[in-house]
Amino acid sequence: MTLMEDSVGVGDLVLLEPLEEEPLLKNLQLRYENKEIYTYIGNVLISVNPYQQLPIYGPEFIAKYRDYTFYELKPHIYALANVAYQSLRDRDRDQCILITGESGAGKTEASKLVMSYVAAVCGKGEQVNSVKEQLLQSNPVLEAFGNAKTIRNNNSSRFGKYMDIEFDFKGSPLGGVITNYLLEKSRVVKQLEGERNFHIFYQLLAGADAHLLEALKLERDTSHYAYLNQKVSRVDGMDDASNFKSVQNAMTVIGFSETEIQQVLEVTALVLKLGNVELADESQTNGISASGIRDERGVQEIGEMIGLNSEELEKALCSRTMKTAKEEVVTTLNFTQAQYARDALAKNIYSRLFNWIVNRINESIKVGSGEKKKVMGVLDIYGFEILEDNSFEQFVINYCNEKLQQVFIEMTLKEEQEEYKREGIPWTKVDYFDNGIICNLIENNQQGILAMLDEECLRPGVVSDSTFLVKLNQVFSKHGYYESKVTQNAQRQYDHTMGLSCFRICHYAGKVTYNVNSFIDKNNDLLFRDLSQAMWKAQHPLLQSLFPEGVPTQTSLKRPPTAGAQFKSSVAILMKNLYSKNPNYIRCIKPNEHQQRGQFSSELVAVQTRYLGLLENVRVRRAGYAYRQRYGPFLERYRLLGRSTWPRWNGGDREGVEKVLGELSLSSEELAFGKTKIFIRSPKTLFYLEEKRRLRLQQLATLIQKIYRGWRCRTHYQLMRKSQILISSWFRGNMQKKRYAKIKASVVLIQAFVRGWKARKDYRKYFRSGAALTLADFIYKSITQKFLLGLRNNLPSTNILDRTWPAAPYRCFNTANQELQQLFYRWKCKRFRDRLSPKQVEILKEKLCASELFKGKKASYPQSVPIPFCGDYLGLQGNPKLQKLKGGEEGPVLMADTVKKVNRGNGKTSSRILLLTKGHVILIDTKKSQAKTVIGLDSVAEVSVTSFKDGLFSLHLNEISSVGSRGDFLLVSEHVIELLTKMYQAVLDATQRQLLISVTEKFSVRFKESSVAVKVIQGPEGDRNGKLKCKKKGSRCLEVTV
Repeated sequence: MTLMEDSVGVGDLVLLEPLEEEPLLKNLQLRYENKEIYTYIGNVLISVNPYQQLPIYGPEFIAKYRDYTFYELKPHIYALANVAYQSLRDRDRDQCILITGESGAGKTEASKLVMSYVAAVCGKGEQVNSVKEQLLQSNPVLEAFGNAKTIRNNNSSRFGKYMDIEFDFKGSPLGGVITNYLLEKSRVVKQLEGERNFHIFYQLLAGADAHLLEALKLERDTSHYAYLNQKVSRVDGMDDASNFKSVQNAMTVIGFSETEIQQVLEVTALVLKLGNVELADESQTNGISASGIRDERGVQEIGEMIGLNSEELEKALCSRTMKTAKEEVVTTLNFTQAQYARDALAKNIYSRLFNWIVNRINESIKVGSGEKKKVMGVLDIYGFEILEDNSFEQFVINYCNEKLQQVFIEMTLKEEQEEYKREGIPWTKVDYFDNGIICNLIENNQQGILAMLDEECLRPGVVSDSTFLVKLNQVFSKHGYYESKVTQNAQRQYDHTMGLSCFRICHYAGKVTYNVNSFIDKNNDLLFRDLSQAMWKAQHPLLQSLFPEGVPTQTSLKRPPTAGAQFKSSVAILMKNLYSKNPNYIRCIKPNEHQQRGQFSSELVAVQTRYLGLLENVRVRRAGYAYRQRYGPFLERYRLLGRSTWPRWNGGDREGVEKVLGELSLSSEELAFGKTKIFIRSPKTLFYLEEKRRLRLQQLATLIQKIYRGWRCRTHYQLMRKSQILISSWFRGNMQKKRYAKIKASVVLIQAFVRGWKARKDYRKYFRSGAALTLADFIYKSITQKFLLGLRNNLPSTNILDRTWPAAPYRCFNTANQELQQLFYRWKCKRFRDRLSPKQVEILKEKLCASELFKGKKASYPQSVPIPFCGDYLGLQGNPKLQKLKGGEEGPVLMADTVKKVNRGNGKTSSRILLLTKGHVILIDTKKSQAKTVIGLDSVAEVSVTSFKDGLFSLHLNEISSVGSRGDFLLVSEHVIELLTKMYQAVLDATQRQLLISVTEKFSVRFKESSVAVKVIQGPEGDRNGKLKCKKKGSRCLEVTV
């Protein structure tokens, strides 16, 4: 019942007042502008194409609509699909959903939504899901081969489709059957300006990989193909390459084998290649016009692809064999006839390929004949067409729509009559336009237009479109729904829009003028037998199967049925099928010609509402009573209007409804009480009930608000009162607790003073005056003993690096505790020293000396701490020459290392071997192994070293020494810490003086009689590789970068 709540405009046009065309259009426009694209006419759904994606679809909305009945929610296509599915599943009634409307009105999308809803709500399971997937995947395949871009629609269905979806007794899909009607095969060879050929051609060229295109002998550029419109090769919002992949996947899901898919694409490529076969106008020797192939390469490629001799194909395209009972005559075709034959072959190949695809899909989704099944049919067929130039295709399309309109009116009236009969209400006859006379004008077996067209096609003699029009003018000269130039002239009417080769039929949707040109050819739909036989001879399995009449042994001279007769037969079968099912209607409307969102053309929509017969549909629906509802839901909605039924009603639903309507004093003519439903004649009465209900809801809302506010205030007061009592009790209790605590503390204090006074009194009586000292001494000794015993049990480890010590338990032991800590640490150090060997003692002394000299002064010192001093870095024991150079009386070599001597004149370095003995520093040439310089330790006055990580140092010598007269030495060593430490100890041992080691970046070096100032700076990479660069700054300055 929420259909009338929060609704934009009128959700059901049965309730529209006044019932005229202008209010109906305004209502549709108002709803469309508010994105309400669905509207009801009873159980008929009107859908206005929004040309955009709206957030009203998907699993959330499917779950919402499957749980409610038709009128409980806003109008939606899911509601109609749900009613159809539930009626099929629960009532065992076969259903059909008829989707009609103009091209571009959204019929294809509506059919997809219906199928997706049914697939979502039916049963689950592996087999069921497989069937559902096959049914859904049939859409992209049929759209690719049967849809095209037209002026009105980018994805227009150029064929009619009726799909029977078959279900088991549980409502789970078993399979289906697809029937197609009248593919617009003329589009294969010719398209109007601004339109495209069928999608599959463009998808194949855009989406196929290079290998597939090469196999099909195709090129990717669409401009190379005569059958493709060169001006429109792409469609906005459509990805042909991606869609081609989707079509391939869909065919695989349906059950097409890889071989079948390849053969389908080969036949599709064949159609494109046929369009590129260029014909030439030729003449025979006898002067008769003939035709030939201008460029035989195209015919050869086709022959190679389908396995056919190119000469046979050329012969079939340029000549025709006429067979009679006695003889066979071969005639050549002129240029025009050859072009017709080529295009007819292309159209027939594509049309038969499309039929084969539909039949192949049916094979995959068919249901076994032994299974009991229920059926839901979905009809997606072209809508009524009124173009500037209407031909044979528009004629049969509009004929089909006339039949569908006839079904719609009859089924709607029949449903109304049956409902009135079920409810026991008298049926009032409804005046409506019966289009049976128009259907009879077209389909009558003797005097119908289709019958006369077939007769004209079959009769001997000169036959043309003009003779067909003459015959129509003779037979229908006085028919009220037929017009032509001849009939108008006879009635002295002048109409400049009527051509001499035209006739006009007054359809239910309006007058349509048809041009008879090509009616005969299109109805004959002739394909020369030579072409059929040539296609059958091709070594291509699929192409062979498409032309069974080409088998030479089964050649029949019988003329095949005409296109009109075939279509009439298909429509008759369709009508019979629809009459056997319960119908559900979706009327699709196109809001504008430009496919723009938000635009609503009242003139265009008015035309569609007329030929869809929406006003007539509403009038039929409102023939007796505009509104009807079951007693239960009606009473539930309106019982609040009666005093006796509100707030409770314990009687029956019908009695309750009678009570409510009786108290409202409504006219008896406005009401009718059926067996299960209440009927209301006028929408005004329903709107009156809705207004009364709205006012009553306001009164009840006010009453509820009043009661609620009173209850809330009472509850709030009771809660505040309860809280106040609780707070008061807690406050009083807390005050008493505090008072009790004060009294208790006072009592305890008094008791303490009394007990103290009594104790002092007893002490003076029983103890001597020196007892306190004895007790204090005993207590002090006891805690001292406890402290020392505890310390013994908690001594730290004997590791000399462990400086932990337990804290004193009392402050009086702090001094003693510190002394004991120092004693324990010294004992640990002595114990550690006693365990050292003499060599380890010597090493540690050297390390201690190095620490005193360089700790905190030299940046490379921390890196040298963990590395033991080696002394011999040259392998002195294995080099006798070096041992001889040190001299026998010098004793052992303290340090042997390779150093670099810096030239004080130019800053260049040269390698030297340095030997340190107890008395000398010896510098040896590394190349000659000869002592170049011997420096006595008593001659070394001072050593300068930098604070950086480099190994640069300077030996400053006494000037009075023999060596010192030549100047100081500037050396570089990688083991400068160890070298200077050992040199310091050697000088101390040899001369009993301390060698002065200066850590500085600026020092002076004597050079013969002059001196050079050395400045050491740190470079950007000095800390990483230790390399140094010497640069002379003038004659008295040397800059060293480390």
